[in-house]
Amino acid sequence: MAETSEAPHSLISRLIAEAFGTFLLVFGVIGTALFTSSNTGILGVALAIGLTVVVGAYAFGPISGAHFNPAVTLGAAAAGRLPWRDVVPYIIAQIVGGVVASSLLLAIAAGGPKGFLDSVLKGGFASNGFGDHSPAGFNLLSVILVEFILTAFFLWVILGVTHRKAAAGFAPLAIGLALTLIHLIAIPVSNASVNPARSIATAIFGGPAALGQLWVFILVPILGALVAGFTYRALFDRAPLADESYLKPLDLAGNEGAPKA
Repeated sequence: MAETSEAPHSLISRLIAEAFGTFLLVFGVIGTALFTSSNTGILGVALAIGLTVVVGAYAFGPISGAHFNPAVTLGAAAAGRLPWRDVVPYIIAQIVGGVVASSLLLAIAAGGPKGFLDSVLKGGFASNGFGDHSPAGFNLLSVILVEFILTAFFLWVILGVTHRKAAAGFAPLAIGLALTLIHLIAIPVSNASVNPARSIATAIFGGPAALGQLWVFILVPILGALVAGFTYRALFDRAPLADESYLKPLDLAGNEGAPKA
């Protein structure tokens, strides 16, 4: 990848990009789940999340790094790709973007056919869950395992495809395809979170059960991302001691020059 001399964008610009990108992600995947999945099934929802991430990463990646996910932000910080001081502002922006998206989806659903809004609310508003609230009835342990494993896998993919030795320009495609695969696996188990902002955005309209189970979809993806972030360098990036140029942070859209930790 070519070196860049451009200064990093201001924190405010990056936070706005994160809010817009998370809005796009939640609006795309939850909108598909609520309005279209009865026709497309799981495949349509999985493709929707992959497409929104690809589009969002190309659009906002050069500004903020295109995290759109508190777990990704924490994993990136753990791997040295983002300053820890930026973590809390990023997460707040992501949650705000996600909640705005789900609120507007609720407003759209309210204008649907008679009974449509009641149906989506009674169905949990595409929230994540386990036990009786898992799409296929998977228990808590199964949900914890799938969310932890797939979030860690997602972070390892992100960190790998944004490494300076990776092919330039293809990171958003790889990340979007990885997230599509993750959703094909996880939707029947947990309704596929791997993103606390997405889970919060839907749980606030999903009813008491969704809110009561939300802790799993905040805690477990964060733990998976942190494990991936802290272990990536030791597992996959053992550069010679004389050459530590690979340690220069990259943003998660594959652009060099991200602010150093």
